[in-house]
Amino acid sequence: MTAGRSTYLGIDLGTSGLKLTLVGSDGTLIGEAEASYGVHTPQPGHAETDPAEWSLALDEARTALFNSIQGGGATPAVASIGVTGQMHGVVLVGHDGNSVRPAVLWPDQRAESSLSAWHALADTVRQRLGNPLVAGMAGPILSWLCEHEPRSVAATAVVMSPKDWLRAVLTSDRTTERSDASATLLWDVVSDAWSTEALQLAGVRVEQLPRVVSSDEVVGTTPVTAPALSGDEHVPVVAGGADTACALAAVRAAVVNAAGPEAPHAADILVVNVGTGIQILRPAVAARAGPSPVTHLYADTEGGWYEMLAIQNGGFALSWVQAQLGAAWDVFVRMAASAPPGSSGAVFVPFLTGERGGVASTSSTASWAGLTPTVGRAELARAAFEGLAFTIRRGIDVLGARGPVLLCGGGSREPWLRQLIADVVGLPMRHVQLRSASAVGAAVLAARGVGGQLTVPATVTDLVPATDDALESAYERWRGAIR
Repeated sequence: MTAGRSTYLGIDLGTSGLKLTLVGSDGTLIGEAEASYGVHTPQPGHAETDPAEWSLALDEARTALFNSIQGGGATPAVASIGVTGQMHGVVLVGHDGNSVRPAVLWPDQRAESSLSAWHALADTVRQRLGNPLVAGMAGPILSWLCEHEPRSVAATAVVMSPKDWLRAVLTSDRTTERSDASATLLWDVVSDAWSTEALQLAGVRVEQLPRVVSSDEVVGTTPVTAPALSGDEHVPVVAGGADTACALAAVRAAVVNAAGPEAPHAADILVVNVGTGIQILRPAVAARAGPSPVTHLYADTEGGWYEMLAIQNGGFALSWVQAQLGAAWDVFVRMAASAPPGSSGAVFVPFLTGERGGVASTSSTASWAGLTPTVGRAELARAAFEGLAFTIRRGIDVLGARGPVLLCGGGSREPWLRQLIADVVGLPMRHVQLRSASAVGAAVLAARGVGGQLTVPATVTDLVPATDDALESAYERWRGAIR
């Protein structure tokens, strides 16, 4: 790489680790670095992290990124920075800019005791929040804090999401954007603004909330890259977006780049991201109120909306079965591939940690069914993979969508599993192999904010579904088991 070439830095603040991804304007990956931190559980059901740990992780990752780049002899000039990160969490920030208490994160369940008041909201108000009422979202978390820690809330100057807090470390700005704001249960999706009634129930004033800007708006500058990376030390920083919204932006950009004029329109596709959990996204939907939704309605990074069905038990359940069978991953896959479609009647229901109410109920558990003497370890392995594919199909059925599918995420790297998912779902499917999608999406926004354009190259492979009567019968058995 030559000196002076413009690059864009994406910062991804995950639940247990931070990643930096530096991307050239042509999509070339210049460097990556990561740093980890813990999620603390001071009591059962609690999930917290001291935001100071995020700041330390940023410094650690920045140093590692600098060292890796210098090792390659590169001297890039960073044109701008974008920030993305985990959704739903709450950071209470005092008037001095420091956090009042540890951040409460999305897996936290303490606000279950506060949800009855949210369910009691007037129908017209609750429906305009556009989302299921979930304990780990900001609104219920704030209700719990107001009841149990009123001094903390009283000392709060501004309530921020995790990624917004980290960006404020760089720029001192106190802003947010729609993709995170709409995921708080404090946002009226119909009017596209804060909900007065929800704020009142959460016990916060509108003055305690950040100003809402566009995802690609430059909200400040930072010397964070100097002296680690060459160039102007006052680098523009854009507002960024929530991790799922940024990943969606990156995947869509990658497909458009690969397919050109033949790229499907956003309104015609589904995006299935397979990781520890599974997210099924339908872009380009209309904002709407609705009674007791089982899907989430979130703002994207381009002024629109996407619908999401979130499934907790994806790769997590596969890993559990793999551990029970005591097999290395490649052995686990070979065993499953050697068994016949339908797993000789064996069925695996993967809901080890319950679900979110779309595909299965919150009280669901995992189970095996259809076990006979003809079922061995290979059939048990295949049943686990089929259970994941069946879960994806059921999620698509819940969304009621039949568009072509873009399959992505670390859980879709195995070719045999990709084809199994395509066969079970039965829709035209493209596998999009894109590394660090959320961070790359943040870099896309960073480029857009300073008038640039980031090409997102990715390997896009067409998957042709095959019809298999044995798989279809197995799906019906699985549907019966989850009922």
